[in-house]
Amino acid sequence: MKVITVGILVTDLIAAALPKVADPGEVVFTPRGIKTRIGGHPANLSIDLVKLGLKGGEIALIGSVGEDLYGRFIEETLESYGIKTFLYKSKTSETSKNLILVVEGEDRRFHVDVGANKDLDPNFVRNTLKHLEAPILYIGATGWLGKFDDELPLFLKDSKRKGQLTFVDIIAPYGKDYDHIIPALQYTDIFHCNNIEASSLTGVDKLEEAVEKLLEMGVKMAIVTMGEKGLYAATPEWSIRLGAFKVNVVDPTGAGDAFCAGVIYKLLEENIFDVKELDSKTALDVLVFASAVGASATTMEGTTAGVSREFVDKIVEEQGEKLVKTAKIRKLI
Repeated sequence: MKVITVGILVTDLIAAALPKVADPGEVVFTPRGIKTRIGGHPANLSIDLVKLGLKGGEIALIGSVGEDLYGRFIEETLESYGIKTFLYKSKTSETSKNLILVVEGEDRRFHVDVGANKDLDPNFVRNTLKHLEAPILYIGATGWLGKFDDELPLFLKDSKRKGQLTFVDIIAPYGKDYDHIIPALQYTDIFHCNNIEASSLTGVDKLEEAVEKLLEMGVKMAIVTMGEKGLYAATPEWSIRLGAFKVNVVDPTGAGDAFCAGVIYKLLEENIFDVKELDSKTALDVLVFASAVGASATTMEGTTAGVSREFVDKIVEEQGEKLVKTAKIRKLI
C-alpha cells in the first residue's frame, strides 16, 4: 500500500455548459446533459492516482455512504479501479449528493446534501487503519465528518508516530466553524486549501500572511490553489508563486483534488516522505506537474473524467517551461 485516503464521499449530479440558471418557473435545457459522477476528495484523488499510473491495489480508501443506490454506485466505481475500499454503511443517512450547476464562463454552483459523511465512525476508521500500512496518509475533506473531525488531531498524531507523511485538505465546514482544524495543524505535513478557505481559517485576507499564519500554526508546507490565478506554496524555508496552465475549461469540479493527486504522485515517484527534503527546485517540479493534473480535471464534466497521464504530459511539455520561467521563488531562510 502506498497511500491511505480518508474523507468525504459524494455522488455528483452535474449540468455543465449551461447558458444560465433557470428563473423561477423557467425551463433551461442542458446542452451537455446531466451527468452522474463520483465525487468527494478521497474518491477523486484515488481515481486520479490510478489514472496517473498507480495501481488500484496500492491505494486504500475509507469513507461513509448510505445503504442506497448512490452508495452502491460509489462502491462499484471505486472497485472498478481496483481501489481497496473500506466503507462505513450508515443506517440513518443517505449517501451524500451534490447538485452542480456550471454556467458557461462562470464558477460552479454547489447544492450539497452532506448525508452519510457526518456519520463516519471514528472507531471504524481506527480499526481499519490498524490493518493498513502506507507511507502517506491523506485526509480530505475535514469539516463534514462529524465526530471524526473532532478526533482528527489524534489520528494525525498517531500517523506521525508511525512515520507517515500527513496530507490534509479542507472544505467549507458543515454545522461548525473552521476552528476544529486548528489543533490538527501541528501534525500536518502538507496542507491544501483554496484562497477563500485560507482566509476563513486564519482570519487573514492577504494571501501571503494567511499562509505564514498556517505555518505558524504548525503546518510544514502550505499550498493555496486559486484556479486560473495559479497557486502560492510555502514552507519555513521558501515560497513559490506559480501561474496556471491554459486549457479549455468545461467543469472545474475536482481540480483541487486532482492537484493533490499530482503532488502525491510526484512525492511517491521521487521517494520523498519528509517535507524537509523538498528544496524549492524539487518543489517547483512537483507543483508544475500537480498543476497540470489539476488543469486536466477541468476539461470534462465530473471530477476525474478529464484526467489522463497523456494529457498531463502534453501540457507540461507545451506550457511547463514558460510556467517555470515566470514562477516567483523566494528563499526565506
